[in-house]
Amino acid sequence: MEIKKYDSTQKTVWDDFIPKSKNGVFLFYREYLDYHKERFTDHSLIILKKNKVIALFPANENENKIFSHGGLTFGSLIMGHDTRAVEVLDIFLKIKEYYKKLNFTDIIYKVVPSIFHKYPSEEDLYALFRMDAKLIRRDISSVIKINNKIRFSESKRQAVAKCMKNEIVFSENNDFGEYWDLLTNVLAKFGIKPVHTLEEINNLKKSFPDKIKLFEARKDNVLLAGIVIYDFDNVVHTQYMANSQEGRKIGALDFINNCLINEVYSDREFYSFGISTSDQGRSLNEGLIQQKEMMGSRGVAIDFYNISL
Repeated sequence: MEIKKYDSTQKTVWDDFIPKSKNGVFLFYREYLDYHKERFTDHSLIILKKNKVIALFPANENENKIFSHGGLTFGSLIMGHDTRAVEVLDIFLKIKEYYKKLNFTDIIYKVVPSIFHKYPSEEDLYALFRMDAKLIRRDISSVIKINNKIRFSESKRQAVAKCMKNEIVFSENNDFGEYWDLLTNVLAKFGIKPVHTLEEINNLKKSFPDKIKLFEARKDNVLLAGIVIYDFDNVVHTQYMANSQEGRKIGALDFINNCLINEVYSDREFYSFGISTSDQGRSLNEGLIQQKEMMGSRGVAIDFYNISL
């Protein structure tokens, strides 16, 4: 078994492995990993056996620590279908040895939740246990199981009916500009900004046109609400959601979510609203998670481990 540090000459090798893996998602393509490369010092690894790629480790370095990956919600070891449990144990030992030799002290490992796996891929969790890795953070994400969903609450159903009665128009929009203004203004009230700038999300949309989509609700062409979707095939994730003041009054976001869950993505397995936690998972935004639960979602954990080197 051999470990190589990734460099840009291996982009094709890296990208070719993602669709063949058990737990790779489009976020792990180099086009996505590298869109904000000026913010992160990449230190990803390619793992080979008999000159064949068997796993990838997307990662960046920050001072004396390795993060998998600092620019993503989750990272993890990306494994091939032929990669077995014993090999995964060996891979983790070699990854530890590799980074330790370079004087790094810790690896912060963000687990890919099982709902995103294309095939069972929790050999890494067993390896983490064997290495006495410490759970340092746990967020709770809200997810709907589409083919066996809990229906919307009464108030949410009333909001959807109200929007339909008022002839609110649901549609996809490839122009993110107006919505980004709305999103930025809404988030500014909480003292935060979108993770992506408008330029960044436009570039990512160009790179992944079938994976990143914007859906809106409008009345007389006035924007009321929007949702940016990240499409992970079996999982559909709401990356950004925002309501105008008028949209909030009429329940425009509930209307969009209803259209996406019951029409556009009704053939998928899971619909994800993302996390409702902060402070390394220690604080739960009860009002936010309640809104998601009123649409039928329930909890999935997103875990972070520290591997001491």
